[in-house]
Amino acid sequence: MSTSLSAAVPEGATFPLVAREGWGHIALAVGAAALVSWWKGPWIAAPLWLIAVFVLQFFRDPRRVLAEGRDAVLCPADGRVIAIGPTEDPYLKRPALKCSIFMNVFNVHSNRLPVAGRIRRRWYSPGRFVNASLDKASEHNERNALWLTTADGDDVVVVQVAGLIARRILCYVGEGDEVDRGRRYGFIRFGSRVDVYLPPGARPEVALGDKVKAGSQVLARLVGPNPSNP
Repeated sequence: MSTSLSAAVPEGATFPLVAREGWGHIALAVGAAALVSWWKGPWIAAPLWLIAVFVLQFFRDPRRVLAEGRDAVLCPADGRVIAIGPTEDPYLKRPALKCSIFMNVFNVHSNRLPVAGRIRRRWYSPGRFVNASLDKASEHNERNALWLTTADGDDVVVVQVAGLIARRILCYVGEGDEVDRGRRYGFIRFGSRVDVYLPPGARPEVALGDKVKAGSQVLARLVGPNPSNP
């Protein structure tokens, strides 16, 4: 199945503790386990029940208390920090601080916006499905990128990157939207990563290898208005 984008969830929608994106998968897994359990017995169906439990935990979507601070850039995903440092922003063609978070199959996979502001542009790039923990995934894998400009004029790019077995990127916002930080805006199924490109003066609040949670932890701090922003 190829990666695709969706805008099916309306602005202001509420989200249950189990993500809507997984309801069909969960129903299929539980239904198959129940059918085999009824037909062949519970011991024969035990592996299918384990699969159903795995699918259920993958699509969990717990509520989060958002970290505070006007200058705070929130973590956009649960997972482990696999890259942090200066680089060239491939979207805005400028020096940037890049922070990358890798989500394995046991992490929560709903994505949250790192800052509040206006979405100025959205890019979708088709590509491959190499392991999302590798650096080349940022360039070669399928991905969906958003360029946000804050009220202070800072430009932030957040990129959803498909992984080795991820085959569907979901994004519920688009160009021109005014959005709040910490808002749940997308979902990536079955292992992936999120890259964030910040102004070069941003101060990281995480280190390589740190385990982070979306929304409730600060990824970095912005230093203030961007004088080069028009």
